[in-house]
Amino acid sequence: MPPLTFSRWEGVGCQEQAHHALKPESRKKALGFALDDLLKETRQSDRPQKKGPLATDNHLRRWSHKNSAGIGALASNRGFLSPTVRLNSVFRLTNRTHYQSENEMQADAHDTSRTPTRRNFLKSALITGSAAALDASGLSAAAPRRNTTASDSKRLKLGFDNFAIRAFGWKADKLIEYAAKLEVDTLLLSDLQVYESHQALYLRELKAKANDLGIEINVGTGGICPTSKRAIKDYGSSEDHLRLTIRIAKALGSPVARCYLGGRDDRMGPGGIERHIKSTVEVCRNVRADALEAGVKIAIENHAGDMQAWELVRLIEEAGPDYVGATIDSGNATWTLEDPVRNLEVLGPYTVCSGIRDSMVWEYGEGAMVQWTGMGDGCVDLKTYMKKFAELCPNAPVQLETISGFSRPFPYLTRDFWAPYAKVRAEDFAAFVALAKRGREIPPFSLRPGEDPKKATQQYQKNDLERSVKYCKTSLGLGRR
Repeated sequence: MPPLTFSRWEGVGCQEQAHHALKPESRKKALGFALDDLLKETRQSDRPQKKGPLATDNHLRRWSHKNSAGIGALASNRGFLSPTVRLNSVFRLTNRTHYQSENEMQADAHDTSRTPTRRNFLKSALITGSAAALDASGLSAAAPRRNTTASDSKRLKLGFDNFAIRAFGWKADKLIEYAAKLEVDTLLLSDLQVYESHQALYLRELKAKANDLGIEINVGTGGICPTSKRAIKDYGSSEDHLRLTIRIAKALGSPVARCYLGGRDDRMGPGGIERHIKSTVEVCRNVRADALEAGVKIAIENHAGDMQAWELVRLIEEAGPDYVGATIDSGNATWTLEDPVRNLEVLGPYTVCSGIRDSMVWEYGEGAMVQWTGMGDGCVDLKTYMKKFAELCPNAPVQLETISGFSRPFPYLTRDFWAPYAKVRAEDFAAFVALAKRGREIPPFSLRPGEDPKKATQQYQKNDLERSVKYCKTSLGLGRR
C-alpha cells in the first residue's frame, strides 16, 4: 500500500484523518508546506508587534524554518476551500502536532500559556518568512503597525462606512481586507446586501477573518420605519427586518444594529416627522426583547434630513435608552439646519455608532448651500468636534462616511421653505447661519472629457476616503493602529 499523504483526501475532515496516519516528523513537514502554500494566497495584514513572537509559538517557528523550501500539503483542496477554512484546518492540525498524544493535548487544553491561539498562530506564520506572500497580494502596502501604547488605548477608534466607497460594489470579505490595508479599527457594514449570505456558517467565517485582521465590525441596515417611503420591504415587516439585523450583529460581534427612520421628505405631509417617530418607536418596542437578549443596541441615525438631534433624542427616550441609542451623522446634521458641533452636544450622550464627514456651508441669495466633503475640506470645526466626541461618547468609533461632490440648497429666506421646519429651535438655526458665514463656495465633482464615469467615480470615492483617513490620523489624532 502506498504511503498516506494529504493529497489522498479532499476536504478539511479528510485532511485531519491523513494527519493521524502520518508519522510525527512527516506531519510537521507536511504542515510546514501547507502553511507556506496557504499564506501565499491568504490576504492577511495582521502583522506581528515589534515586541516579538510569543513563546507559545516556538514549536511552529522551529519546524517552519526547517521546511522553508515551500510546500503545499493542502494543495488538493485549493480549488474549492477558502483560505480561511484552510487556515482553520492547518491551525487545528498544528495544535495536534504540538503534542505527543491526544491525551496530552486534552490535559493542556486549559493552559493558555502553552496552547497556541488562532491569532498567535497566524502571527508566527508571518514571522517565519511567509510574510512575503502578503506583498504579492497587495494588502501589505500599508505602513507597518506600530506598538500599541497606553495613550493609543485612549484615542478614539477610527473606521469607515462601506457606503463611502459604494461605487466599487465590494462585498464584506473584500471590505474587511481593505479596512486592514487602511489600518483602521472598525468597519461599518451599513446594508444587508453586502453579505454573500446571512447563514450562520458564513457569518462565523466572516467574523473570524475580521478578528484575525484586527477589524471590529459594526452592523447596519436601512429604513425601519413602516410609515416612511424609505422603509425597506425586502425582509418582511419592519420588525422582521430589524430582528434580522440584530441577529447578524450578534453573529459578527457587533455591539450595534445601525438603522434609520427615513429622510427629509418625511418632515412633510400630514403629521410631519412626528407621525414617523411614533411608528419607529413602536417598531423598536416590538423587538426590545430580541435586542436585549442579543446584547445589541439599536442605533438609529439622524438620516438625510429626517430628524434634528433633539427629535432623535426624544425618539430614543420614548423607545428606551436601555436598548436604543444613536448613530450620529455629522453631515446629515447640516441637512436639518444644524451646526454639527451643536448637534453632537445634544446627541453625543446617546451615541454608540457614527457616520462622519466634513461639510462646506456657504450663503447664497435665498439662504445657504450645503456640500458634504472629505475630512478637512469643509468649514466644520473638526478639532472642537472630536474633542467633544471624546468627552461625550468615547466608546463610539469615528466611522467615516465620505459622501461628497454635490451641493444642496436650503432657501430659508423664502416663505415656502419653513413648513417642515416649524419646530426648529432658534439657537440651533443661529448656529447653522454662523456656520454658513464661515464657509465658501466650492465646485462639485465633475467628469473630465472622455473619462469613464464608473472608474472616475470609484477613484474619486477612494481618494476621498483615504485622504480623510490620513487627515484623521495625522491632524486629529484618531485611530489606535
